[in-house]
Amino acid sequence: MPGSDLPRHAAGAQPKRRPFRGWRFVLSALLMAVVVASVLRATVADIYFIPSESMQPLLEEGDRVLVSRMDTEPQRGDVVVFDGRGSFDPISGGGAGELLGTVGHWLGISGSDTVYVKRILGIGGDTVSCCSGPKGRVEVNGNPLNEPYVFPSDAPSDQQFEVEVPQGKLWVMGDHRSESFDSRSLLGAPGGGLVSTDRVLGRAVQIIWPPSRSGPIERLTD
Repeated sequence: MPGSDLPRHAAGAQPKRRPFRGWRFVLSALLMAVVVASVLRATVADIYFIPSESMQPLLEEGDRVLVSRMDTEPQRGDVVVFDGRGSFDPISGGGAGELLGTVGHWLGISGSDTVYVKRILGIGGDTVSCCSGPKGRVEVNGNPLNEPYVFPSDAPSDQQFEVEVPQGKLWVMGDHRSESFDSRSLLGAPGGGLVSTDRVLGRAVQIIWPPSRSGPIERLTD
């Protein structure tokens, strides 16, 4: 109506919609999903990308494994994922490269320079040795181990050693002994290649990728 002082919306005009309201809802939902996923991955289960051949034939480079965070008491024979800082990596480089590695590790698309996957052969109180016994095997407390998981044609170890594992520490080795950087590689270094139990992030329980190799990672029994 000419000369009308009524507000525009009262005269039939559509009120302006606030832009980005829908996007704000989507971003809030995504943020909440990331927070929930982070909590679950930190307390229940995580995904780890296998970056090397050190655990063949059980794990191949490029596999993704499900890691249980709820196994709080590591046992001999367990395949575990652990933070190597302070043992395998006494000094961490930090910086942007480490940040990108952390993001890639979280997304499950790359490995981490400070996170490792190995098999526990010795726990606190054990004496682990190789390979001076009559059978040429790794021995724990004088008992030779039967190790069907070792990579075919690999020796139990290419170097001799004898280590007493303190309480709260672990002696770990890869299944592909000739390709594995593990506790043997740090003999004589500070810490002697022993991993603190509180650095264990969890036990590998399932191969989830690729589908052709998916299946449980069985826990060994004595």
